[in-house]
Amino acid sequence: MAKTKESFSPLTLAAIDAALEAGDLLKKGFGTRFSVSSKWGSHNLVTEYDRRSEAFLLKFLSREVKGSRFVAEESGQSGKGAEVLWYVDPLDGTVNFAHQIPVFAVSIAAEVDGQMVSGVVYAPMLQELFVAERGKGAFLNGKKLAVTKTKELKETILATGFPYNIKDNPNHCIEHFEDILKLGIPIRRLGSAAIDLSYVAAGRVDGFFEVSLAPWDVGAGMLLVEEAGGKITGWNKKTLKIMDKGPVLATNGHIHGDLAKMLSRAI
Repeated sequence: MAKTKESFSPLTLAAIDAALEAGDLLKKGFGTRFSVSSKWGSHNLVTEYDRRSEAFLLKFLSREVKGSRFVAEESGQSGKGAEVLWYVDPLDGTVNFAHQIPVFAVSIAAEVDGQMVSGVVYAPMLQELFVAERGKGAFLNGKKLAVTKTKELKETILATGFPYNIKDNPNHCIEHFEDILKLGIPIRRLGSAAIDLSYVAAGRVDGFFEVSLAPWDVGAGMLLVEEAGGKITGWNKKTLKIMDKGPVLATNGHIHGDLAKMLSRAI
C-alpha cells in the first residue's frame, strides 16, 4: 500500500522536505571540484558539501520546527532543553561522494521524549526516499516496506561497514568478518550505514552489522528497520543506545540470534 506525503506528521514532513532539499544540494555538487580535508586519518574525510548540507539542514529544521536541538556529524550537539532532538548526517558516505561513487545519503531522525518518532534517508543519486514514522510503517518512495523472511543464516545476504581504524581491529571485526565469509555468506560493503540500514528495511539484505556507529549514522535507519518489522540491537542483543557509538546489528529478526552469537563471541 502506497502512502502519500501528506499523511505523515508535521515532524516527518519537515524531515522529508529538508532531506530532499539537502539532497538536491549534494546532487549539484557531485562530480564537481570542491574542497576535501581529513578529520583524522587519511580516509575519514569531510568535504565542503558536508558542511553546506549540514548548515542548511540545521537552519531549515530550526525554522520549521520550533523547539529543536541537534546532534549532527560536523557541528556536534547544539540547543538545550528543546522538545525535539534531531540526529542529522548531512552526507553519509562522504568517501563515496569525494570519489564520485553515487552511493551516499542524507539521514535525518527526530526523537521526542526519548523515542525515535520520524526517520528519513534520502539517496539523491539513486532517487530513493526512505521514510519511517513511529506506528505507521516504513516506506520507499511511498511504497510500504517489509524485511525479508529468511530464517537460515547460511541463506542470507548481509551488509557491513568497516571502521576508519580497521588496522587496529576493534572488537576483532576482521575475524568476525572472516568467520561469516567462511560460511559462504555473501557480504556487501556500500560505504553508507544509513543506506545499509534502509536496505535491511527494504528487504534487499537480510542483515547489517558494523563495529562502531555514531548516533547520526543510526537514528533514521533504526526506525526504518523497526517499522519494517526488523530488529536492531547491539551485538550482544541488548537495547541499542545510539549515543554510545557502539556495535550495531540490524536484521530481519529471524536470524538475529544466530548472527549476534557469532559477532559477540570471544576470539
